[in-house]
Amino acid sequence: MKTVIFACVHNAGRSQMAAAFFNALSAPEKARAISAGTQPGERVHPEVQAAMGEVGIDLAGAKPRLLTDELAAQAEMLITMGCGEACPHVPGIRRDDWPLQDPKGQPIERVREIRGEVRERVQALIEAEGWR
Repeated sequence: MKTVIFACVHNAGRSQMAAAFFNALSAPEKARAISAGTQPGERVHPEVQAAMGEVGIDLAGAKPRLLTDELAAQAEMLITMGCGEACPHVPGIRRDDWPLQDPKGQPIERVREIRGEVRERVQALIEAEGWR
């Protein structure tokens, strides 16, 4: 089983959406995703919870957590979303950066657009890696 980590600064928006979509769309016996942040927030942003709820994904129980070197070392791939230099560099791990806008404080219409961008990128990753 492969593990992908989706990381952003507060682990309260983009990375939560990406991990949730990944785990909903990928074959669980092939790959799983976890999300983390370099400066975890208190909770998932309410606008993100609302937008994900619209597509049947409940993030009410999701809790932001710290991205540590140890956590990153468990993964085959680290996908960052705006944490820049604060994201750890782990030798031997594949890394990609997805330049996605932070949904925090955005109107729900924009959060929906970001949600769509995240889902498209996650679907493309799953297809490219054969994790469906």
